Amino acid sequence: MKIDRRSFLAAAGASIAPAFSQQGSIVEMGVEAGSVSQNKWTPIQFMDYLAKIGLQVAMVNVPREMQADPAALKAIREHADKLGLSLILSDGCICPSSSSFNPKFGTPEEQLTQTLEVARALRVKGLRVVVGGFKERPQIEMHAENTLKLVRSMRSRILDSGFKLAIENHGGDFQARELKALVEAGGRDVLGVTLDPGNSLWMMEDPHFTLELLGPYTEVWHLRDTAVWRVPEGVAVRWVNMGEGNVDIDNWVKKLLQMRPGLPVVFENLVSGQPRIIRVFDPATFQDFPKMPASELSRFLALAEKGKPVPAVPLPAGKTRGEQQCDDLEVCVRYTRELLKRI
Repeated sequence: MKIDRRSFLAAAGASIAPAFSQQGSIVEMGVEAGSVSQNKWTPIQFMDYLAKIGLQVAMVNVPREMQADPAALKAIREHADKLGLSLILSDGCICPSSSSFNPKFGTPEEQLTQTLEVARALRVKGLRVVVGGFKERPQIEMHAENTLKLVRSMRSRILDSGFKLAIENHGGDFQARELKALVEAGGRDVLGVTLDPGNSLWMMEDPHFTLELLGPYTEVWHLRDTAVWRVPEGVAVRWVNMGEGNVDIDNWVKKLLQMRPGLPVVFENLVSGQPRIIRVFDPATFQDFPKMPASELSRFLALAEKGKPVPAVPLPAGKTRGEQQCDDLEVCVRYTRELLKRI
């Protein structure tokens, strides 16, 4: 049974307590900082907000300039300890040939070394990184190989750090079988996956298929719901609040928690203003996906055929985008709390 979003909005002032599964075990819940980025909060302010709404995990973004400041890192860690929060580090691009890589902050080896030092200073329980986005898609095999070269050259240092680099199935770069191959080639002792079901749909994948392939490698995961439906041009994909999509997100969460018990639920709740249109009937779309099996595409199309349009809701008068992000996030937290009670 789906939980009506409106009923949760009516209860928006209710306190958010720790979540428990049906079996009575505590499931930690947290947020990736980008979910509330329109508020322009510092890491300290972001953590204060999470503590205020009763969450346990902060997935923080630490700007490169701040990463080089030991005092700033110490302040973040001490504040997290004061609030009783665990930390996950959401870092950037590790692929030297990616358009997302910024050489101004040093060589790939220097940047990855700094990332590992930051993770150690913050005593994080997970380390998310990315390879690229849509610009990398035409040459994704080359970028994967360049990432592997860096990981192999830094292998001993990564092992010594005690952290795995959890590469995200980022919107625009990897399909599931490609990321699985990358992790296996680099070694599961140094690489893992940051799994995001919303990004799967940007890559023409049923998120349940993505979970089947990448679930066993998952070290960090994001949670968001998605609506997907057919349009004349192809398929529309729009990220929505929990319970508003049609990808069976409830069962996806259940399967992930069974595969990887103990990992916290981390929301990356980015509600789309307008849907992304994927032109699945245009041959040009598949120039960048020459090895995609028809069986995978058919699962995606079958999902879209079942969907109905979910239009964006205009920003209410007098409300900032940051405030709306918080409202949306808190709706999703409440929905997921009730979901966990059932699974």
